[in-house]
Amino acid sequence: MIVEILGIGTELLLGDIANTNAQFLSRELAGLGITVYGHTAVGDNADRLKTALKYAFSKADMVVATGGLGPTQDDISKEVAADYFGRKMVLDDVSWQAIQSRFSGRDMPKNVMRNAMVPAGSTLFPNSRGSAPGVCLQQDGKILILLPGPPHEMESMFTEHAVPFLRQKSDRVFMSRTLKIVGVGESQVEETLRDLIDAQKNPTIAPYAKITEVALRLTAAAKTKEDATQVINPVAQEIYKRFGQHIYGEGDATLAKVVLQKLSVSGHTLGIAESCTGGLLASSFVDMPGCSDVLLEGAVTYSNAAKTARLGVLQDLIITHGAVSAEVAAAMADGIAASSKATVGVSTTGIAGPDGGTATKPVGLVFIGLHIAGKGTVTKELRLMGERNEIRKRAVNSALDFMRTSLD
Repeated sequence: MIVEILGIGTELLLGDIANTNAQFLSRELAGLGITVYGHTAVGDNADRLKTALKYAFSKADMVVATGGLGPTQDDISKEVAADYFGRKMVLDDVSWQAIQSRFSGRDMPKNVMRNAMVPAGSTLFPNSRGSAPGVCLQQDGKILILLPGPPHEMESMFTEHAVPFLRQKSDRVFMSRTLKIVGVGESQVEETLRDLIDAQKNPTIAPYAKITEVALRLTAAAKTKEDATQVINPVAQEIYKRFGQHIYGEGDATLAKVVLQKLSVSGHTLGIAESCTGGLLASSFVDMPGCSDVLLEGAVTYSNAAKTARLGVLQDLIITHGAVSAEVAAAMADGIAASSKATVGVSTTGIAGPDGGTATKPVGLVFIGLHIAGKGTVTKELRLMGERNEIRKRAVNSALDFMRTSLD
């Protein structure tokens, strides 16, 4: 089955929002063994949308569209779909009752009834996080799936309802396993796995590079989940053998989550002192529930004066070695551990650019300091590439990985 993903909404064309729905759907459809032919975005215009549908179906067996299911006049996806397939719009009683129940005890806008109007003969996907149901139309060997635009509604609807529907269309089960690799670039990952990638049939190996890491998705097809798992396991084991500790986790694991778990299991508490990363490192922990049991304090000590006053870094140390140095990074880590009474202190200091670099201390030079009670204090020097915010993100990622490997 070949699929075209269609994003509907003028806001996509204006650049007001990024089409993260297409990214999510591409990833999930690949995991189901479904080939995505292309991505298209179209505005809230009936003629253009109908033309986009015609073009998409000229290439694909199925179109998965997001957006335009709401109650306002510019939400036209269902009406255009009905016209395209020669269907009438009808009121779906089950959807209407669900909408009324959702607004029980609250004022319900008059136009919300439009959410329950659907093309005749549709298969509907309930919306557990909103009012507008999803719509599936099948005709002449073609399938159109209409999903809501808001990502939190679309993602849950796709997972809960569209995935079971799509699985019924295949006599095979597709299973995926994603390995997360840090500290190795995309080109090196591909070079290390070249023989496996060249020979791949089942499972397939798909690398996805981000600014700070590489994800490897292994996807296998078989008659049962158990069989698919058995197909994936030997390849996964070989990849683990080649990359070892560079694989920090699988699935939805993040470096911050892995580090937080290590700190929690070992009974450690954490203090963070940041200069060039400006709070990003602390934020990576605060993003996760339960961090309050571990994270005691985070301080953005951007200026030299703040490093001295807040962390107790000696002024002479800064004058002698510079604020961006291993010595100052170590003193910052020691200082935040002492002042917050944490058993682990981590620090970042560096030159994120675009200005401030010199021949001896160029843009991208970053030092990480790490104090662990009972083990002492160590530092790590980094030479990072990229724009200012890329350097900051890479510094955070490197600090987390430094903690991960040092806490073992």
